[in-house]
Amino acid sequence: MDILAGISSEWLKALTWIAALACAAALLFWRPRRPDLAALAAVIAYMAASVGAGIYVLNHLGDGRWGGDKEARLDPPSFAETPLVGEALRPLDGVMNGMADGVNDFVDFRAALPVALDYFAAAGWALALMVPLGVAAFATNTVRDRRRAAESAAQVTEVARLRAELELVKRHVGYPEHDII
Repeated sequence: MDILAGISSEWLKALTWIAALACAAALLFWRPRRPDLAALAAVIAYMAASVGAGIYVLNHLGDGRWGGDKEARLDPPSFAETPLVGEALRPLDGVMNGMADGVNDFVDFRAALPVALDYFAAAGWALALMVPLGVAAFATNTVRDRRRAAESAAQVTEVARLRAELELVKRHVGYPEHDII
């Protein structure tokens, strides 16, 4: 079952963008404070959708959406209907049909290849954009992790200072040394 059979070439191109925007919107909804991750996810989704669309085009070469139906199809003549020698030329019909099918398949491939390469080129550009976005997301994560580590270290230091102060207060008040607090 081919769920994309009714979709035109323009809609297939639009679906790659729709997938990217939906992914970015979902990630922004889930993590509104991380637009860098939403942009990275959108680029990755666009790249994956573009590669998928290119593979879809190459798997459906005979489809007229890619422009293969604009050229005339080869239809070999039948030699079996030739008077007198038709029976002797019957094996040649199979050879001619096979050759015509091969040429027709090549015409379909030649028509679909530029469309598929457009999708693969778009995926390549998305990959090129993904690298700086990934580095930016990594740098943002590193800065946030360092800030959290510094805050955690400050809190540990504050807790240690408060415990020492509590010990001084306990000694001053006269609490037993091995009390539960």
